[in-house]
Amino acid sequence: MTKKTTLALIISFVFNVAVKADEGMWLPMLLGQQVYDDMVKKGLKLTKEQLYDINKPSVKDAIIIFGGGCTGEIVSNEGLIFTNHHCGYEAIAKASSVEHNYLRDGFWAKTKAEEIPSDNLSVQFLVKIEDVTDKVNEAAKGLTEADYLKKLPDILTEMGKKMTEGTTYEGRVASFFKGNQFLLFTYERFKDVRLVGTPSESVGKFGGDTDNWEWPRHTGDFSVFRVYTTKDGKAGDYAADNIPMKPKYFLPVSTKGVKDGDCAMIYGYPGGTNRYETSFGVKLKTEVENPALVNLRDVRLKLMKEQMVKDAGVKLQLASSYARIANYWKFFDGESKQLIKYDVYGQKQKDEGDFLNWAKGKPEYLSIFQDYRKAYETWTPYAKWRVYLNEGIFGSPLIKFAQDLSALDKVLSKKDATPEEIAKAVETAKKTHDTFVKDENVASDKNILAAMTNMFYNDIPQDQQPKAFFTWMKNKYGDLNNVHSFEAYATDVFTNSILIGAPENWNYFVAKPDTATLHKDLAFFTANAFNSFYMANYAKAYADFQSENAWLGRTYLKGVMEEKGTKKMYPDANFTMRVSFGEVKPYHPRDGLDLASVCTMKGVLEKYKPGDYEFDLPKNFVDIARKKDFGPYIDKTHNDLVVSFITTNDITGGNSGSPVINGKGELIGLAFDGNYEALSHKIAFDKDLNRTICFDVRYVLFVIDKVGGATNIIKELKIPQ
Repeated sequence: MTKKTTLALIISFVFNVAVKADEGMWLPMLLGQQVYDDMVKKGLKLTKEQLYDINKPSVKDAIIIFGGGCTGEIVSNEGLIFTNHHCGYEAIAKASSVEHNYLRDGFWAKTKAEEIPSDNLSVQFLVKIEDVTDKVNEAAKGLTEADYLKKLPDILTEMGKKMTEGTTYEGRVASFFKGNQFLLFTYERFKDVRLVGTPSESVGKFGGDTDNWEWPRHTGDFSVFRVYTTKDGKAGDYAADNIPMKPKYFLPVSTKGVKDGDCAMIYGYPGGTNRYETSFGVKLKTEVENPALVNLRDVRLKLMKEQMVKDAGVKLQLASSYARIANYWKFFDGESKQLIKYDVYGQKQKDEGDFLNWAKGKPEYLSIFQDYRKAYETWTPYAKWRVYLNEGIFGSPLIKFAQDLSALDKVLSKKDATPEEIAKAVETAKKTHDTFVKDENVASDKNILAAMTNMFYNDIPQDQQPKAFFTWMKNKYGDLNNVHSFEAYATDVFTNSILIGAPENWNYFVAKPDTATLHKDLAFFTANAFNSFYMANYAKAYADFQSENAWLGRTYLKGVMEEKGTKKMYPDANFTMRVSFGEVKPYHPRDGLDLASVCTMKGVLEKYKPGDYEFDLPKNFVDIARKKDFGPYIDKTHNDLVVSFITTNDITGGNSGSPVINGKGELIGLAFDGNYEALSHKIAFDKDLNRTICFDVRYVLFVIDKVGGATNIIKELKIPQ
């Protein structure tokens, strides 16, 4: 490989356009005139400065990072937040109890005094975006390839801290085009966020796993929060006398509805795409990684659900983790199927062939795919092992917690560890243990541990297995071709581990921690056996693969950008603010099937099944819906309440909760899902089938007003007539 060379910022790729349909998640700071003109053609009435301005209030000031991985929007001059139900799910679950089960029954604060503080929940506002490519390249000047890749994360972290030093802001430098461009994003974080309202889970998750990623869709996936500030309007921790935020900008709410062809703009924080993935990456994903992940999660979900359907308390306890695991279980299953169905592997090979034809006479790029092939051939035999470690063995919450204690073990093993170091490590372990115990369901986890170790033994090649561990298991519990041996092992772990069960055993250990006790514990012994084997045999191979892949990707994208010349290229999503534009539009996924662009309450009632785990609804909701008591939220065209609609916008995970905005800058809905036929979207955008599933803001208002009776929230909104 070559030494690192300084790469100039190729700004032309932000201003020149040639993309398909509504593809692209654009940086609002760098829309470019042609992209903006395309938005205007679709019906946008706002100026570029109204979309993004660092000196004056603009739409970007109403868009927030909600929690750690979602988007939200400010919808009132008192800091009211709309986001998805599944984004607020954890906060709602934590606020709930068996006696006050807001997750099951819903919750509506009729006054600000009734709003519920949310521990460990924060929101972040984007202050500004700056290009720092030259500064990063200067800081990395002269580094070899290996040192560059190793030191780059620290360079970016340090630069983010330095450029916001002396302020209350947080700076994060993000990489674009696989390291060919770097931008600094400056944020302000607010930590006093309170739950204002949520529909019942049966509304917020209506359709459950069955309807997940599917259209038609009838889910009311929303929740309402509020951000508070100190009395002088500053960001701060929770305090009883904090006041509702006075935002720089908030979104007005439109009740006029949508029709086919209407402009739809979506702001948010899409988490990650890899649109410039190679054919080698597609093959590894479809043949090894996704099938393994889906298989393991499928078993874990079934074992969790077995316990959840038995007890309301267990359902509440496991609800958040179950929803998180289930969401991407179905996604990765669909992603593989769509990648194969539309021969994305073949499409990538064609692109790579075209690139090589262009690269003739350019030595820097001629061997790039030979190097890619070698890197993938070296790592692929062990890729399944890594998935089975993270999704299988560490899929047991107990074993994952045990693995987290490796940090404590490392400190205790140091000959020169100071009392302060030990005390700090013990305190961290105690906090982690408190969280683990609160969320732990022994019945499901014990079955998960038995199943995961059994699957590892049967599915991973014998020459890649930690033989000492399985030999120990066989000697103690019997024939490993018998599932009962794994069940006996799991029972033993949960019966005797000091990490679970009688609190006094854990308390005694943290009072007098020592490595001998930790290593004798069966849960830690299991975690350590698998993790140590991985570290000794495969960790370096994976690190080398990641390093080589990153460098090749950086070089490949540099070449692709040169190859495309003045054609527009948008950067992959990386959880930085983006805007996408499209239109409300039906689609035709397969022969004989035409899907309309909206769903109505009629469809909700058709799906409704009293007592069903996924399709039940509250009685008062059903009564109001059957009476068609929709008030001002009724859609006169359909003579019904529109629940959801679809657009052609390009989004991905992280856009959950994103506002869907019309041409006037008014909120018309919230994005909450993609469609199954386009689940290959992280790697390949399909211009014909890609749809974003949004619930209509009128449905949100109907639930708040008619079902929840929270007219105080409605009165707080700005609803143009």
